[in-house]
Amino acid sequence: MSNAKGVGREALIEAARALLQELPPAQVTSTAVARRAGADPALVRYYFGNRESLLLEVAKQIAGEARHIPPTEGDPIELLVDFIRSTFRFTRSAKHMQRLMIEEIDSASSPQMRERAREWNQQPVDYYARLRELDEKEELTRFDPLFLHLAVVGMSDFFISGRPLIELLVPKGTDMEQLYQQYEAFVTRLVLEGLKQR
Repeated sequence: MSNAKGVGREALIEAARALLQELPPAQVTSTAVARRAGADPALVRYYFGNRESLLLEVAKQIAGEARHIPPTEGDPIELLVDFIRSTFRFTRSAKHMQRLMIEEIDSASSPQMRERAREWNQQPVDYYARLRELDEKEELTRFDPLFLHLAVVGMSDFFISGRPLIELLVPKGTDMEQLYQQYEAFVTRLVLEGLKQR
């Protein structure tokens, strides 16, 4: 099956990714994706079978780009700072990724999505665990890698998902991009100071 406009599989994935920057996952329907790509909704069914499979492909692509292999060497504090900043950059570039993962896991209709979500979220946990192993000078407290992952993801994600509330709390006309940078620096400092040995 082909489309007169030449809309293919990758174009639909790109359209879905673009919509996930603007809308919560529940609103990213097959029709909305097709409309964004300038295609017939039947193409979503043709290439992916259903909306869930399309979103799984989007999640796989985004997760692949964010893959972080635990380090084998380096200064644990510098690596920690870099990783927190990387998490913030990823959260901004994949605006509704966390919500997509949660909604798809909650629906429990795709064991493949559940396993992908587990693998994707295990990577940063393993990364933090490796930082503890590299910390031979014991500059950091003995933190729980899972708790640290949950805290950093939660703090980075809320600035994105909670933006309407944040905009109510800051002066009108606030540069939200600049505020995001300040918030990222604040969270990085907060986590680092909380984990440093006294």
